[in-house]
Amino acid sequence: MRPPFSRRNRQCAFLFVLCQSIWATSACAEGDYPVAGLTPSLRPAGAPAIARFEQTAEWRARALKGISEPHPQGLGFLEYQGAWYSPFDRPGLTGPYDLRGWHVTKPPVRKEARP
Repeated sequence: MRPPFSRRNRQCAFLFVLCQSIWATSACAEGDYPVAGLTPSLRPAGAPAIARFEQTAEWRARALKGISEPHPQGLGFLEYQGAWYSPFDRPGLTGPYDLRGWHVTKPPVRKEARP
């Protein structure tokens, strides 16, 4: 009668458990990252903070890239957009889903119709 697990299966299981334990150990020892704990509404002491965010012309042009004028009223939130992360002003999907042209490096070459 064969044992329920072959030697190869036991070795694979051992390697899996070993890799999981190494990953868990490295994830726990990444460093001193401030965690809010029981008071998530309070910033930890020494945490970086942005004192002032200026909406420059370059920032506004990047935020409105690919959107034609007149700009829709739904973009009024940009007036109050601070320095926090927003996926609206960063490139997203490529290919046919790139509606705002973030990933276009040069315009497509149009073929002329033959007579």
